[in-house]
Amino acid sequence: MLSVNGPDGPLAAHVPFFLSDDASFAELHLARSNAVIRAGLPAPALLAVSGPDAYISPDWYGPHHEVPDQVPTWNYVAVHLRGVLEPLPEDALRPHVDALSAEHEGRIAGKAPWTSTKMTEGAMPRMMRMILPFRLRVTGVEGTWKLNQNKPVDVRARAAAALAKGGPGAQAIAALIRDLPEG
Repeated sequence: MLSVNGPDGPLAAHVPFFLSDDASFAELHLARSNAVIRAGLPAPALLAVSGPDAYISPDWYGPHHEVPDQVPTWNYVAVHLRGVLEPLPEDALRPHVDALSAEHEGRIAGKAPWTSTKMTEGAMPRMMRMILPFRLRVTGVEGTWKLNQNKPVDVRARAAAALAKGGPGAQAIAALIRDLPEG
């Protein structure tokens, strides 16, 4: 999620993006109608990238008499990229869209990647008129996570065992909790 300060307060946009090889910038695009575009760019921005997350029930820590006075919490992993969001020239859009598609298509196993050459003549330029290219020049990277790292190993293990019975996000958090160093 991309966030900038707008004239009436924070603005947010959920954006597809890719990070440069040296992590010095992220390229993204926005719909022409997106309020972020009218925020007075270039401007300071935050791109928050969320990883897995899951609710943690205090009951999972163990019996109340062994682990008293616990409250529900939320475990998560995220990365925040801070920088300056700036518009790119419109001729940067097609290479951006092709690179973004190639990045994500390359992650899909078992199929030939989709490319813009599969579009009929004129369709791609018509669709691209609805979006504009941008670059976030990264000036800072902050990783943030909460994985019950403040709890004893045995308490974390009980929470991880309960999470492992949940959905994919809960299972991913369980694996990360198990990988925490002891102590």
